[in-house]
Amino acid sequence: MKSETGGTDFGDATRAVREGEGLDAARLAAYLRGRLPGFDAEPEVEQFPAGFSNLTYLLRAGGREYVLRRPPVGARVRTAHDMAREFRILSGLRPVYAKVPRALLFCEDASILGAPFYLMERVRGRILRARAGAGPELSPGVMRRLSEAFVDNLLEIHGVDYEAAGLGDLGRPEGYVLRQVEGWTRRYFDARTDEVPEIESLTAWLAEHAPGERGRAALIHNDYKYDNVVLAPDDPSEVLAVLDWEMATVGDPLMDLGTTLGYWVDADDPPEWQSLGFGLTALPGGLTRREVAERYALRGGRDVADVVFYYAYGLLKIAVIVQQIYLRYRRGLTRDERFAPLGHMVKACGRLALRAVELNRIDRLG
Repeated sequence: MKSETGGTDFGDATRAVREGEGLDAARLAAYLRGRLPGFDAEPEVEQFPAGFSNLTYLLRAGGREYVLRRPPVGARVRTAHDMAREFRILSGLRPVYAKVPRALLFCEDASILGAPFYLMERVRGRILRARAGAGPELSPGVMRRLSEAFVDNLLEIHGVDYEAAGLGDLGRPEGYVLRQVEGWTRRYFDARTDEVPEIESLTAWLAEHAPGERGRAALIHNDYKYDNVVLAPDDPSEVLAVLDWEMATVGDPLMDLGTTLGYWVDADDPPEWQSLGFGLTALPGGLTRREVAERYALRGGRDVADVVFYYAYGLLKIAVIVQQIYLRYRRGLTRDERFAPLGHMVKACGRLALRAVELNRIDRLG
């Protein structure tokens, strides 16, 4: 990605904390002393500026680095910002799937920082953010290996023994597909700020075309995209860790694939979709959406005949997440100006999904 100085930087840079999202460092230090081994000084606090959901901070204290996660200010969708659940997922996964940060401490006392929070280790590596330039580090060969490794790691997640991780009760696989369509439809109307006929048409189509149950429950991440993956500093085709497990559950893995495809931008997509900056997937050499689905099917032995449905579902889900964030901005609960144009993104999701439905394919939608 392009750094502030114009060079190439694949790190996950931090910045000063945004106005209205600060932490009480002294109160935090007092709480952590005696609870977190080695923590004995008031921390320096910076913020990871990327991401639109939970707030993420970097703490430096005593020569060590920690990452703190807490819900966004003014958030009212509790199930989307359950810190205890996310901490439990990281803790359970670590013994059976090592590509997660080590969970260190959970605090449910909202009086400390205004909301529950947890701390985890910082995994240093490369994170490819949406606005990166196509420099020599992202050559076609690198992008090919990266995209292939990315798909293979999704299959690895779907193969995790979630029972051994103590996460067998994380979700309800029976009826998962239709329940998700109904749930995201309800969340959209609960957060609606403007009339978007495309989204309303999309919700109706998904309800009518939901595939039947196939008994293929798996652990699913539910937000698997490039900027939630930490890559090795010397080899961008090696996945070191997967971040942001807040929406993980047990359900149909093809719904997870659909979300990933929703974030995947092809080089020939409509200009408005390419302009949204969802990621680096359209750079030369990387797999296309169709190739992602084909590799997933071939290497995972899974039937993706209904891939248009799963892709359209992924776009609905993205639209709803964006709409929920946009609602907070419209209500003045956040001053983050990145949220101002999100209403246009909701409409773009609906238009692209209906285009895929109309053409009955997930590629060549431009």
